[in-house]
Amino acid sequence: MQGEENSEGQNRTAVTSFILQGFGNVEDLNVLLFLLFLAIYLVTLSGNVLIVVLVMAEQHLHTPMYFFLANLSFLESCYTSTILPRMLASFVTGDKTISVLGCILQMHFFSTLGAAECYLLAAMSYDRYVAICKPLHYATLMNEKVCVLLVALSWMVGLLLITILTCLLSQLKFCNQYIINCFFCDFTPIVQLSCSDTQVVEIAGLVTSSIGILPTFLITVTSYAFIITAILKIPSSTGRQKAFSTCSSHLTVVSIFYGSLMVVYVFPTTEKFKDLNKVFSFLYTVLTPMANPFIYSLRNKEVRNSLRKSIISVMGFFWPT
Repeated sequence: MQGEENSEGQNRTAVTSFILQGFGNVEDLNVLLFLLFLAIYLVTLSGNVLIVVLVMAEQHLHTPMYFFLANLSFLESCYTSTILPRMLASFVTGDKTISVLGCILQMHFFSTLGAAECYLLAAMSYDRYVAICKPLHYATLMNEKVCVLLVALSWMVGLLLITILTCLLSQLKFCNQYIINCFFCDFTPIVQLSCSDTQVVEIAGLVTSSIGILPTFLITVTSYAFIITAILKIPSSTGRQKAFSTCSSHLTVVSIFYGSLMVVYVFPTTEKFKDLNKVFSFLYTVLTPMANPFIYSLRNKEVRNSLRKSIISVMGFFWPT
């Protein structure tokens, strides 16, 4: 965990690994927590992979909305896989340590996927805006090339922003402090443990988060402001309900995602708010990826019908009449 090094004639304790404190001293609950998080992980993976397979297999789901949904499901499968396998291993072995390099890499992949998700959610909100507010131009504005470009930009911008941050973070030195009061490696807890001058890294983090979150949040909020205004102008209640149903699932996901993000990254990081931050971190890193497939499938008639057809086809294959 630590090693001695000589610096400027003085002995300093160099940290080579961190301790992820997780949910505190809960050794007696390790088996229960392992089973709980294993169930969450399996449900998350199976639910999101199922949506990807359905969108790929069903021809009538080959539309921009479901193309974005499949990409979101794939992204969230990767997102949760950066955190839960490491957590499950710690419940089995009781070992909460993670190397400095491993911690920075976890932060890199987790943050890259998080930034990409912000841009992807913004693209999905723009898609719903065009579909409801400019339906006659939808086929032109949201053609296949545009959809692929928006998804590619989401991944590339997320990767570029976080790679710059990771390079700066890897230059920091860590000494004496090594306990991270969280269940995964995030940017701010890592920086707080450094004994180097972190001013440049903190400024870069602020700029990166501003570029990653602020524009996408504004795009999403603006899109839904126009969408809600357009829906309210529809004369019939049936028409309003039908229009709102096409974007309600995405609006639910966006509200949960950005709501928990704001609590974690906007609220002060004092002792009073640390446990609250941990709860909301758990919400957007673990529970939201698990809930998204249910939000989209249970509230979307086309996905439910496709799932029902697929189940009937599979049952017919194994038990032919």
